[in-house]
Amino acid sequence: MNHDHPIRRLGALALIAAAALTLATACTGDDDKPAAAQAAAAGPEPKSIDGAKAAAQTVFDRFAGGDFAGAWDMYTAAGKAAISKDDYVKLNQACSRKGLAITLSSARMDGADHAIVIAKQLVATQSYTMVYESGAWKLEPAKEGLALYKLGAVKAIAAQKKAGTCAGQ
Repeated sequence: MNHDHPIRRLGALALIAAAALTLATACTGDDDKPAAAQAAAAGPEPKSIDGAKAAAQTVFDRFAGGDFAGAWDMYTAAGKAAISKDDYVKLNQACSRKGLAITLSSARMDGADHAIVIAKQLVATQSYTMVYESGAWKLEPAKEGLALYKLGAVKAIAAQKKAGTCAGQ
């Protein structure tokens, strides 16, 4: 089995996205307000490498923790347009490795509103792009991920099973 398969990378990306989203929601400290209202009250996230790293780690934590809906919330507009939240959750509940920590190892700015982050899960290392959209850092799914997402949950799960990259098979 090839551990560098694009669909496996997509699974790791989704794991990372969910993980990061979980951390952001868990650290707000005000459970009476929706997360969007809390973010708006706090103002825009810092448009810096530190802001990008913090958002990326939040996505990674949410994904690793199984909060796939929370990870989807931190996707770019293009990522959200490629797959509904419900389908994203179904796909990842079926095929993702939950519970495996994803850690940020390095990051760099790539222009004013893009950052490249490097994350590790077990022995695998992967780069991801964070995009500053609407006052917040968002995870941009890889091209392979977008193509998979556009299939919808049922077909994407079948494709991952056929490729041998569905962890839940």
